[in-house]
Amino acid sequence: MKLRALAAASLFVLATAPAFAFHCPADMQKIDQALASNPKLSDAQLAEVKRLRAQGETLHKQGKHQESVDTLAKAMKMLNI
Repeated sequence: MKLRALAAASLFVLATAPAFAFHCPADMQKIDQALASNPKLSDAQLAEVKRLRAQGETLHKQGKHQESVDTLAKAMKMLNI
């Protein structure tokens, strides 16, 4: 019985892991949409948002999803989203 519970828990963890990985692209899309609406940012702020967005995508592709989410959150904060 314990083996079944362990197997079920393992399957749950494996099934939910991709959900965390896909959070990054959703954040990138929000940033892209905000950038497309010409936000009122200085040139320096705009450059920083674009740098953070690119860094977040790189981290996502490297499988560093928590770092990606944290980086993208900084860009989203600057854009007030």
